[in-house]
Amino acid sequence: MTQLDGIIKPKTKRSKRFLENRAPKLVEDVKSAMIMKGGNTNQTITQALKDIYSLKKPNAVLYKKKNIARPFEDSTSLEFFSKKTDCSLFVFGSHNKKRPNNLVFGRLFDFHVLDMIEVGVEKYVSLSDIKNSKVPEGTKPMLVFAGEAFDSDVEHKRLKSLLIDFFRGPTVSAVRLAGLEHVLHFTAVEGKIYMRSYRCLLKKSGCRTPRIELEEIGPSFDLVLRRTHMASDDLYKLAHRQPKALKPKKKKNISHDTFGTKFGRVHMQKQDLSKLQTRKMKGLRKRRGPVDTEDKDTQAPKVVKVDS
Repeated sequence: MTQLDGIIKPKTKRSKRFLENRAPKLVEDVKSAMIMKGGNTNQTITQALKDIYSLKKPNAVLYKKKNIARPFEDSTSLEFFSKKTDCSLFVFGSHNKKRPNNLVFGRLFDFHVLDMIEVGVEKYVSLSDIKNSKVPEGTKPMLVFAGEAFDSDVEHKRLKSLLIDFFRGPTVSAVRLAGLEHVLHFTAVEGKIYMRSYRCLLKKSGCRTPRIELEEIGPSFDLVLRRTHMASDDLYKLAHRQPKALKPKKKKNISHDTFGTKFGRVHMQKQDLSKLQTRKMKGLRKRRGPVDTEDKDTQAPKVVKVDS
């Protein structure tokens, strides 16, 4: 590939396909994640990164070698690897005396760091420690967030947005009931965040709707918030901008409710209900005229002539 005046021109068909795949699209591909470990790690962080990778597969890249980087001081190495692997999400794990069992969740926009949130792992249970059957690889999870902090606190709001971006999976048009088998539950209470992973079991209930039970499958994290790096409001707004071709065109007199049901409003002229034609029924027929019963009783008898 040759670069002239900032424009990269491919020389081969392979490089042309590569550039077309990296080019901006109206509907972007599923976001991929880089999972990296720093220069100093321990067994807890290494295993935790592997479990996060198993939850994110196949849209993830796991780096097994150590990377001497400090995301909050210098993020150039993260941006370099992001451009190399075309990933817009990352998890960076490290361990030291000042910040033990450290995880940094972050995302990038235009191959530059948008926001990062650092959390500490206080308690961790791996996938292998819980001896239950697991969900298949690539299963789209259901995300549940509990706690007032996710709606009121600014940092928790941004963390919620980041976790949704990280674990949401591909966008699908329809979902079958049997496919809803993985639940990721996040609870924010007393300054801590509890992450639990469950498998949905559909049991017989004696009716059409099955009875649902949750079985913990791991991994399990008890997290505490540490440092944060938030994007400015202008940059955050720019990252959420959609192309005009994707914005739905407004149609008059058509609305949708929260469940996606379509409602239409029809405008009609004022109707005269007195001329409304209704269904004719035998019991509703009008009588020709009123019958006076008193005159009928006092009517004189007819005179009949009889021949002698």
